[in-house]
Amino acid sequence: MRKYFIASWVGLIGLPAFLLAQSPDRSRPPASGMLESPPITSEPVVLETSTGRLYGTVDLPRSAAPFPVALLIAGSGPTDRDGNSAALPGANNSLKLLAQGLATQGIASVRYDKRGIAESAKAGTSETDLRFDTYVDDAVRWGKQLREDKRFSKLVVIGHSEGALIGTVATQKMQADAFISIAGAGRPAPQLILDQVKGKLPPDLQRQTERVLQRLTEGKTTGEVPAPLAALFRPSVQPYLISWFRYDPAQEIAKITVPTLVVQGTTDVQVSTEEAKLLAKAKPAAKLLIVEGMNHVLKEVPLDNAQQVKSYRDATLPVAPQLLRELGVFIKQPVGN
Repeated sequence: MRKYFIASWVGLIGLPAFLLAQSPDRSRPPASGMLESPPITSEPVVLETSTGRLYGTVDLPRSAAPFPVALLIAGSGPTDRDGNSAALPGANNSLKLLAQGLATQGIASVRYDKRGIAESAKAGTSETDLRFDTYVDDAVRWGKQLREDKRFSKLVVIGHSEGALIGTVATQKMQADAFISIAGAGRPAPQLILDQVKGKLPPDLQRQTERVLQRLTEGKTTGEVPAPLAALFRPSVQPYLISWFRYDPAQEIAKITVPTLVVQGTTDVQVSTEEAKLLAKAKPAAKLLIVEGMNHVLKEVPLDNAQQVKSYRDATLPVAPQLLRELGVFIKQPVGN
């Protein structure tokens, strides 16, 4: 079955250009970044779908159930349940470390490989048939499955990067008790793409990019894609882009009726704090958390190119402690607060 790696991981809401330029080196296994015997239990978990099984991991506190559970939704491209991308060398284990850190605070979590990715590869459809709503529907199914599990007292959805928008829409469709957006964009994808390429393309190619984006935003495919833009706007990916472009993150987060936390790091080279502020402005009741010194893979890293690159493939770096503390406090709030 053909794997699909949607082009949306490039740029502001996906992999930055300086990382895409790195050549893979998988000569050594990634470090875990955790103690040898963390006070948690990890188990495999499976979600049955009409096109195959989606595989994940549930991390459980070693305490008496019931306890809250967080559904972790990974970002764009070939990003797996642990937060690692097949497009990059090494591993950062951002979502794995986040899950384990929550478990040490008495909070369970489920993280999963999206369809077409890693262990869930066989559940993937063709690139032409994939839609943004496919990911939303999968998240909703995971949420409903967790709701039926008597070990869990409260369901919180946590979306990272593009997963934040998936989580925003999915939260509206399931009985979640709270929602957390981490490094999520505050503007529609076409605006982000235009900002990304502004000043980096020749004037003629810039105008063609704008025309393609306008047509896709109108819900129409186009065969007039210049060769230099084929990777992003190839015909087989256009239906996915159309389905993705129709969502405005600010409008969607405003529809959420449960407690909401918007999180952004100050040294994230992919998503700026302004994006988080747009989300918080759209939903005044949301709590805005700006984590000083946290980058896109949830590590404390300065705005230094070499250290940023290293952090994307270094699983020994822990998740930002402030992030874990604040998430723990937010998730443990009584339902309805």
